[in-house]
Amino acid sequence: MSGSKLRIIVAGMAGLYPVGGVAWDYLQYVTGFFNMGHDVYYHEDTWSWPYHPIEKTYTQDPGYSVGYLRDFFKTYAPGLLDRWHYMHLHETSYGMSTEKFGEIAATADIFLNVSGACMIPENLSPRCLKIFLDSDPGYNQIMLSERFSWSENVERWCASVEAHDRHFTYAENIHGSDCLVPRLGFNWKTTRMPVSTEYWRQAAQTAPLGPWTTVMTWNAFKGKLIYKGVEYGSKGAEFEKLMELPKKVNLPLKVAVGGVNAPLEKLAEAGWEVADGPEATVTPAMYQDFIASSRGEISPAKHVYVALRTGWFSCRSACYLAAARPVVVQDTGFSSIYPTREGIMAYRTAEGAAECLASVEADYKRHSAAALEIAKEYFDSGKVLQKLIEDAFPA
Repeated sequence: MSGSKLRIIVAGMAGLYPVGGVAWDYLQYVTGFFNMGHDVYYHEDTWSWPYHPIEKTYTQDPGYSVGYLRDFFKTYAPGLLDRWHYMHLHETSYGMSTEKFGEIAATADIFLNVSGACMIPENLSPRCLKIFLDSDPGYNQIMLSERFSWSENVERWCASVEAHDRHFTYAENIHGSDCLVPRLGFNWKTTRMPVSTEYWRQAAQTAPLGPWTTVMTWNAFKGKLIYKGVEYGSKGAEFEKLMELPKKVNLPLKVAVGGVNAPLEKLAEAGWEVADGPEATVTPAMYQDFIASSRGEISPAKHVYVALRTGWFSCRSACYLAAARPVVVQDTGFSSIYPTREGIMAYRTAEGAAECLASVEADYKRHSAAALEIAKEYFDSGKVLQKLIEDAFPA
């Protein structure tokens, strides 16, 4: 099965959150499978009101999201222009018709539910392999275990996760002795973000003239994430430790930040250049431009990723690497999986982050070349997705 042409449905939430980083997170799965020669389709059915990044609110009107998806495929993958299906509130189809998508679902070989964001289509072929792909490790497993009442439709989501045939995770250290992620009886297989490197080739050839940057959501949790008496935080909790970093390094540092309760004034006072995250990277092209104009990435990870030693590695960081931009990022346990001497520099403390930045700047050209090589070796979509298929259909 792994060597044949497959009919694959990739489910994501690029329409639910139509901003540049999210688009690349999900749609590079589609372009990656397409470039491998598979018969691939993008599908979205989250049963949720989409977010409107310009109006900065959730909306009943699907128009912006529908146009966003159409424009992405028209611009970056015209061969997929008639291969996407966005269902608004589980009622109205856009892109492909309900009937056409039904025909695809009834003959699909793989339903790949990236982030588990979408409901499983009712008319999937009985032989279709349903794959849940956990892109938020630690958070998702704790949610499956504790089923917090503050999470909307949590029981329905948990039942959907259990209904999949295979379970993959970005927690690449989940089988490590130091990983504290609860496995909950699932046979977790590891995977990582696929990057279609051809989309980042132009950025890789652009001279990096700007500051060290990152794009982030300060707090993505809607309630307290508590497991066995311990509360695990989002990204803001770890960024606080880097607050004074601009004073430790003689380098311009910039953060494009979204989310609630982000201390924008405090960040600016500490020496960070601050931008509105969604506004600065609202389109796929703007996201690429933001990375291309960066010297590299400086970023923490969510506290839950770090504390549980997940081995998670950022989709965003993989795109920086593909653009030949070195990354200085907080170690979640991935340092035992990826090379971290050139291109990727892993830190554990603010002092360590400062030392990593100094090390990269001492030989930037070498680290830039290494970043691109790591992207090609570890994140190339053809390699990542072929392994995913092989692991899903073991011999």
